[in-house]
Amino acid sequence: MAERQDNDSESRRIIERVERETDPGGASFIARTVKGARDHVAAVDADRSDPIEYWGTRIGRALGLLIAIGLLVWLVYFVTRS
Repeated sequence: MAERQDNDSESRRIIERVERETDPGGASFIARTVKGARDHVAAVDADRSDPIEYWGTRIGRALGLLIAIGLLVWLVYFVTRS
């Protein structure tokens, strides 16, 4: 009987999560993804009380993003040139 209650509570939790994520008033998948990427590059999760860690994280993530974009551009150029 306890296993059935666990399954029911797990099912309710999953249904509530799906409702929350697909709520018409909520943000779309693309909007959530863009916000997550922006927060990641802006180092929202970094410790703001330590300015070295905060700015180092922001600079590192921004440089990583620029390098990734540069490599992608180079790959497209390389593939189309061949």
